[in-house]
Amino acid sequence: MGARGAVTTGFCRDCLSDAPDGARRCTACGSPRLVRHAELDTLSIAHVDCDAFYATIEKRDDPSLADKPVIVGGGKRGVVAACCYVARTFGIRSAMPMFEALRRCPKAVVIRPDIAKYSKVGRDVRRVMFELTPLVEPLSIDEAFLDLTGTERLHGMSAAKSLARFAGQVERDLGITVSIGLSGNKFLAKIASDLDKPRGFAVLGQTEAPAFLAPKPVSFIYGVGAATAEKFERDGIRTIADLQRADERDLMRRYGEEGLRLSRLCRGIDARNVNPERETKSVSAETTFDRDIGTFRPLEKHLWALTERVSARLKAQSLAGSTVTLKLKSADFKSRTRARALGHPTQLASRIFAAGRDLLAKETGVTKFRLIGIGVSHLCNADEIDLSDLIDKRSAEAEHAIDRLRKKFGRDAVVKGLALEREDER
Repeated sequence: MGARGAVTTGFCRDCLSDAPDGARRCTACGSPRLVRHAELDTLSIAHVDCDAFYATIEKRDDPSLADKPVIVGGGKRGVVAACCYVARTFGIRSAMPMFEALRRCPKAVVIRPDIAKYSKVGRDVRRVMFELTPLVEPLSIDEAFLDLTGTERLHGMSAAKSLARFAGQVERDLGITVSIGLSGNKFLAKIASDLDKPRGFAVLGQTEAPAFLAPKPVSFIYGVGAATAEKFERDGIRTIADLQRADERDLMRRYGEEGLRLSRLCRGIDARNVNPERETKSVSAETTFDRDIGTFRPLEKHLWALTERVSARLKAQSLAGSTVTLKLKSADFKSRTRARALGHPTQLASRIFAAGRDLLAKETGVTKFRLIGIGVSHLCNADEIDLSDLIDKRSAEAEHAIDRLRKKFGRDAVVKGLALEREDER
């Protein structure tokens, strides 16, 4: 970072050497990956987002997929859980129906999600984040806010350089890439992380924020969905510039607390702190069928497969939950949820499945369903409670033995009898 107290407005993201003004490549290593910004050494709030997380992990584990369009998802009536950047050139995006994704790219490689594997990589990334700062606020399995305020002396470099070094470490040690947005608050940092994907590093300062935001549609602000945007448009507010011109008191009078929030955000003002206490509220999994299913046994089989996924994620994150929720969507797209509270927290597939199976039995017989899901909520840290005296020990020991075998030999090493049954009844 140059001499002590000097302000560095540019550096090389690969070797961290300072970059002289006007240089197009690093004078030390020759890399063109330079980052410059007038506020570079004064900003310390970051948003870190793993690039095409699920798909990148699958490409890492199978190098033959490197140049191929990869979709993580499954089933013609399912949706895209994630896709690589090659697939995105075909117009494929997350949450797109699988049939549409395959219509756009028939040669795409489709891979079923392995949430347990992704969760492990997510935890590995998180551990590296905590080496930078204790102020890490997870948003999902593959993204988080970080506050590096006051870490310059600890790391011997600015927050910006620490983040660039972090990105290199993740790529080198974990085989995936991240994009980083750096700013003075969470709102702007989140925007910045989307500006330079993949392997990006973008800086958005407070001074430039109002002009940057002005031409964007109101829906560019998080929390403003299609319905809210339509309401604003009827009121003559289409762009963020329209919000910037509006009087804050008038916005509060017309829209209440939401008006105040938008009045601040439209100028790039966000007083929220990075909250390291943010917790996962639930763990769930669902699947959409290729054909509607109306009878119990085929639904039960799908429920078991989903339950194993949920259990694997709970174990991977050292979580246990005390409420099981069943989700069903009928052929006419109407959703129904049913929940059951357990006597004690659990992370075992057998206990989750037993509760979900009982709920499912009460819903089948007349209606055909196109989707089923299972979730566990009211979570706690499994490491802080003794589960062994609350459940059948033999069942728990058997399940954990299966987990160890699968970890060593692969998920298909042990298959429960229920998963082998045919789906003859529809």
